Amino acid sequence: MLAIERRNAMLNALSIEGKVVVSELAKQFGVTEETIRRDIEKLEKEGKAKKTYGGAVSNVAPSIDLPYNVRKKENTDLKQIIAENVAAMIKDGDHIMLDASSTAIFVTRKIKHKKNITVITNSVEILIELADKSGWTILSTGGALKEGAFALGGATAEKMIRCHHVDMAICSAKGIDEKMGITDSNEKDSEMKQAIYSSADKKVLVLDSTKFNRKSFVKVCDIKDVDIIVTDSEPDEKWRNLIEQNGVKLVY
Repeated sequence: MLAIERRNAMLNALSIEGKVVVSELAKQFGVTEETIRRDIEKLEKEGKAKKTYGGAVSNVAPSIDLPYNVRKKENTDLKQIIAENVAAMIKDGDHIMLDASSTAIFVTRKIKHKKNITVITNSVEILIELADKSGWTILSTGGALKEGAFALGGATAEKMIRCHHVDMAICSAKGIDEKMGITDSNEKDSEMKQAIYSSADKKVLVLDSTKFNRKSFVKVCDIKDVDIIVTDSEPDEKWRNLIEQNGVKLVY
């Protein structure tokens, strides 16, 4: 395993558990504890972890994006469940927009058996996933490649999105909060999701159960601004009531 792969795996563990232990990581990766300490020092310099006695804790604020290849490996079982629910809503011949979230990749894979789908996306990975798909229309938003991600953005991408109209838009988010609504980690991603939603008849928010009661840096929209929320398990009563009061359909 390369050092960068090892550190990404450590970031993934930190994002899930909130902490890591040097001795356990050394056994897991088959390296010395000193190697793990050097990894932690590098992550600390990058502002992604904080050294503690015998290990490290997460230092990533909700407004900071983890590397895409780390996010893609987070909660994959939950994303599979979400993708299955979303796939059931998409019919042959539909026109859809997908954002560049890791959850959207799972949705894409679940609908590849459908016929005559038109997909518009700013996700480079989705474009690659569908490169050999026949009978579909695949449209890229174009735009500038976001550093550290397989996502296109900027004015060119937003203009292309707003020039089209689709049956359904599917976006994820970093968090959903009772007062702040749906949030994401930065202004550019938030604006991209707003553009995608503005171009669709049906606005679908996909997010796993860990995102509830979580606030990120920038507001995307209010809860009432989406039509359907798809998650992996039943939210608690407070959230079920809140979603219903906002006139949003809940699918889990």
